[in-house]
Amino acid sequence: MDKLVYTAATGLRAHMSAQAAIANNIANVSTTGFRADRVVFERIALKGGGTQMEARAPTSEEVRDIDRASGAIQQTGRALDVALTGRDSWLAVQAADGAESYTRRGDLQVAPSGVLQTGDGFVVQGQSGPITIPPYDSLSIAGDGTVSIVPPGGDPKNPQILDRLKVVSTRGSDTVKGLDNLLKARGGGALPADLDAKVTAGALEGSNVNMTQALVDMIENQRSYEVQANMMKEAKSMDESAASLMRLPS
Repeated sequence: MDKLVYTAATGLRAHMSAQAAIANNIANVSTTGFRADRVVFERIALKGGGTQMEARAPTSEEVRDIDRASGAIQQTGRALDVALTGRDSWLAVQAADGAESYTRRGDLQVAPSGVLQTGDGFVVQGQSGPITIPPYDSLSIAGDGTVSIVPPGGDPKNPQILDRLKVVSTRGSDTVKGLDNLLKARGGGALPADLDAKVTAGALEGSNVNMTQALVDMIENQRSYEVQANMMKEAKSMDESAASLMRLPS
């Protein structure tokens, strides 16, 4: 009986995680460069040689993965907008905890301090660290990610190279999506720059969330949740029936 309850409880937690992921996808259907969350149903663990169930809540790294498909590319004509070429290419940024992480969000902007950052405020990394933009008349980003400016009063035909965007390839790497919507190397660390990576300037990648599919997934997940909830009710009913049989007549 305990195993039935643990199985149902674990299923309920898994479906709650799935519902949260689906809701997050729907909320980010218009977010630039967003890759849809995907829940990986991790395990009901057995202890003691398979004789005892361990009902363990999954951690964020275990339940959050992403749909790796690319989103639609839209031309914007804005100099600071970049779309990454290839589904495995990711732009290196500095996360809130200081660790190197990766994003597909290419709506770049220059902060008041001069630091180049993404639209959601993460500092963009170059080949030699965070990229800082001094005052300029014009700015351009080349297809290989090289960031150049024309200083105030400078010659437009002789731009000054500042740095090159650090773009990495996740192919063959063990990565996981964090709660901040950034991709990270599992266990920490940083991925090497992909020197063959290309970007498209003046364009942005949209979210890859399929709204219709997300709504279908939400309905299916809700129905599965109800099945698990009914299983717990049935376990309670069976337990009460067994207890009534054990009672001695007065």
